[in-house]
Amino acid sequence: MKTQRLTFTVAIIAILIIMAYIPAIPIGIVPIVVQNMGIMLAGAILGWRSGFIAVIVWLIMAAIGLPVLVGGSGGFVHFIAPTAGYIWAYPFAALLIGLSVKYLKHFNKFNFVTLFIAIIIFGVIFIDVSGAVGLTLITHMSFSKALLMQLTFIPGDLIKAALATTIALTLRRRFSVLEHD
Repeated sequence: MKTQRLTFTVAIIAILIIMAYIPAIPIGIVPIVVQNMGIMLAGAILGWRSGFIAVIVWLIMAAIGLPVLVGGSGGFVHFIAPTAGYIWAYPFAALLIGLSVKYLKHFNKFNFVTLFIAIIIFGVIFIDVSGAVGLTLITHMSFSKALLMQLTFIPGDLIKAALATTIALTLRRRFSVLEHD
């Protein structure tokens, strides 16, 4: 891994940690957080491999108890809590967003609209559906009710997706090292 790419990977991990300290908005058993925007950035900026690795490293830090999750929390308990479905989906969302970037670039279709759609599909819908599955498995809530709960997150997630798309496109244009997925 080149030094610049490693620097960007570490920067994304740092951004995910910093986002842990941005207060969540409590609206029930699943709060509104900004860390999912960090996941969107990981895949869109770093690509599938480095994005996946960055999120896995961050989750390992969380699992061993470092205060890198929302509210400065950590520990393996979060991986079996009501929000576990979201957490388990995060590395795969980064991977899928990164693969989308690679695919879009290969077919010369990489632009704001296509990246925004990819981030909505994998950074919003995939994560929210995974979160609903986790809620169903852990809390025994009906899947339809858990899925309906996700509608609360959609407006904010769309804003985060637009911001992540803008940031990713800007950085990818500015730093050529990011063009090598």
